[in-house]
Amino acid sequence: MIEQEPSDQKEREPFLEKIPRSKETGTESTSPGTRGSGTRGRCCGSMATPSSEGLGLYPSSSFGLFAFQSIVWLKHRGPDWSGLYQHGDCFLAHQRLAIVDPASGDQPLYNEDETIVVTVNGEIYNHEELRKRLPGHRFRTGSDCEVIAHLVRAFSPTSAISIYRFPLWFHRRCKYEEYGEGFVDMLDGMFSFVLLDTRDDSFIAARDAIGITPLYIGWGLEGSVWISSEMKGLNDECQRFEVFPPGHMYTSKGGSHERWYNPPWYVEAIPSAPYDRLVLREAFEKAVIKRLMTDVPFGVLLSGGLDSSLVAAVISRHMAGTRAAEQWGTQLHSFCVDVGSPDLKAAKDVADHLGTVHHEFHFTVQDGIDAIEDVIYHTETYDVTTIRASTPMFLMSRKIKAMGVKMVISGEGSDELFGGYLYFHRAPNKEEFHRETCRKIKALHQYDCLRANKATSAWGLEARVPFLDKGFIDVAMGIDPEWKMIKPDLGRIEKWVLRKAFDDEAKPYLPKHILDRQKEQFSDGVGYSWIDGLKAHAAEHVSDKMMQHAEHISPYNTPATKEAYHYRMIFERFFPQNSARLTVPGGPSVACSTAKAVEWDAQWSKNVDPSGRAAVGVHSSAYDPTAQSLLDAKHRMTEVKASGLTG
Repeated sequence: MIEQEPSDQKEREPFLEKIPRSKETGTESTSPGTRGSGTRGRCCGSMATPSSEGLGLYPSSSFGLFAFQSIVWLKHRGPDWSGLYQHGDCFLAHQRLAIVDPASGDQPLYNEDETIVVTVNGEIYNHEELRKRLPGHRFRTGSDCEVIAHLVRAFSPTSAISIYRFPLWFHRRCKYEEYGEGFVDMLDGMFSFVLLDTRDDSFIAARDAIGITPLYIGWGLEGSVWISSEMKGLNDECQRFEVFPPGHMYTSKGGSHERWYNPPWYVEAIPSAPYDRLVLREAFEKAVIKRLMTDVPFGVLLSGGLDSSLVAAVISRHMAGTRAAEQWGTQLHSFCVDVGSPDLKAAKDVADHLGTVHHEFHFTVQDGIDAIEDVIYHTETYDVTTIRASTPMFLMSRKIKAMGVKMVISGEGSDELFGGYLYFHRAPNKEEFHRETCRKIKALHQYDCLRANKATSAWGLEARVPFLDKGFIDVAMGIDPEWKMIKPDLGRIEKWVLRKAFDDEAKPYLPKHILDRQKEQFSDGVGYSWIDGLKAHAAEHVSDKMMQHAEHISPYNTPATKEAYHYRMIFERFFPQNSARLTVPGGPSVACSTAKAVEWDAQWSKNVDPSGRAAVGVHSSAYDPTAQSLLDAKHRMTEVKASGLTG
C-alpha cells in the first residue's frame, strides 16, 4: 500500500511499477485490487473517466501517479471495487458500484484477446439480447457492460482515421470509427464509457442519449485530453473543461464530438401521431420492467406525486416472476423524504394502496441547511432549484444506503415529456408547447438528471429513471402535442395523457386522488417550509451591499437573489475555475421554465423564481394571494373527471 505521494520524479517511477499493466508493457493486466488506498491527489490524464463506476485513461508516466490517485476523489460513486489499467502511456481507472454480477463484473472489461479495454458507468438493459447477436464470442463475466467491448469489433468496418495520442498526431487504422454512431445507438440504457483499442492506441468516449449519467471532458496545456464522470476529477489539472454533451461520442480521430442520437423531436419538428393511451401505457410498463435488472436489493423513491407513484404501481404489478423477485421477494420497498412535506400523506396513501414496505425519513430544515455545502460539492452546481431539490434527496440517499439498498427507481423526466410543470398552463399553442418540451429534455442533463445521479451517487446509490427510456421517449414525443395541451374546459389538467393512460377503473393502478393530484416540484413537495427556510438562511449570509455588486463579482450568471448568491459563493470555493462556473446554465426561469417560456406571461417577468409556487394563477399555493379565487378554481379542476374523450 502506498502511504503518501512521492515527492519527486525519481520516486514516481518505482511507484508506477505497482500499477497493473497490459501484457505489452511486460506485466500482467489484472486485478484492480492492487490500488493503494492511502494515496491522495487529483485525477488527471489523457483520458480519465472516473464514474459511479469510475474510469480514466492517462498519458505518460508522469500522469500515472495521478491516475493511481484519482480514484480517491470519486470513490463515493463506486465504493465496491477499484480498477486501474495501463497500456503504454495510457491509464484507465475505475470505481465500481456493483449492481449486476457483483461477484465477477469488476472493471475494466475486455474482449477475448484483451485488445479492447472498456470502462463503463451505467447499465445496458438489452445486454442479453446483444449477446445473442454475437455468436462465437466468449464472455468473461455476467456484467451487462462487457458487451460493449465485443460490439466494437463485431459491428465495425475498417476506415482510415487520424488518432490523437499524447503528445503527437499520427495516422493508424481503426475498426470502430466508421460504424461508431450505429454501434452506440444499439445500446439501450444509461451509460458513459471510455473504450481503448490497444491495437492502435485509439479511443472513443460516449454518453447516453439524455445524459442520465454525468460526464465531463477537459484539456491540458501539454495536449492531453481528460474525461471524468465528475468535474472534481478534472478541475485541478485541466486548463479548460466542459460538460460532455449527451447523445454524443468523442473520437480520437479528430478530437471532436459527434451526435449519435438523432430522434425527430431533437430538431423540434411538430409530431402528428394520434394519442393511444394503451400504447403509451405499454411503452412505460416495458421501460419500468427492464429496469428491474439487478442482483442487489432495490426500492423505489415514492414522493406521492403522479410520476413516482406510477413507477411504484407498475413495479408492484409486474415484479412477480422477474429475476429481482426471485432473489429479493415480491414485496417492494418504497422511500419518502419529509421536511414538513405536503407529499408525505400522499406517499403513504400510495404505499398503502400498493402494499409496499414504506419508509419515511424525517429531517428538519436545519438538517438540510447543514448539508448544503456537501450537496453543492457533490452535485457540482449552483443552480437554485437543483440545490433545493438535491438536499432532501442527498439526505434520504444516505439513509437508504445504510439499509443495504444499492439501487432505486425514480420518476424524473415525466414533466419534460408531457409538459407537467405548471407554467405549461400558459403555453400559447401546441407548437410552442412542443418546442418547450424539446428544450426541457435537452437540458435535463444539467438539472434533474444531474440531481438524481449525483445526489444518490454521493452515497454509492444508483438511481434509474424509466421515463427517460429511449423507446418510451419516442412514443411520448411522437404524440400530437394538441393532446398534451392543458385545457381546463375539457377537464384536461397537466399530464392528462399520462393520467388517462393509467386510469383503469376495473383494476386501478393508483387511488383516484393521486391520479388527479396537482403537480408539485420535488423541491416544493418535500416541504414549503424548506424553501422559505433556505431563503431566510441565505439572507443571514448575504447582505444588501453584496447584492448591489453582484454583477461585478459574477458577470456570468449574475445571482438575482440572496439565495442564489449564497450558493454561488459556496460553489466557487470548491470550483474556482472559470470552466467550472460555465458548466452551470443560467437565464430567467419561472417554475422551472426555460427563459423562452418566461415570455408566455407578462406577470412572470416580475416574479422570476424557480419554485412551482411562482406560477401565479396556476399553483394552489402560489405566492400571490390576490390570485386566490382563480387558484381555487384551478385546484378544483383536478377533481374533474375527463369525459367524452377517447384515446
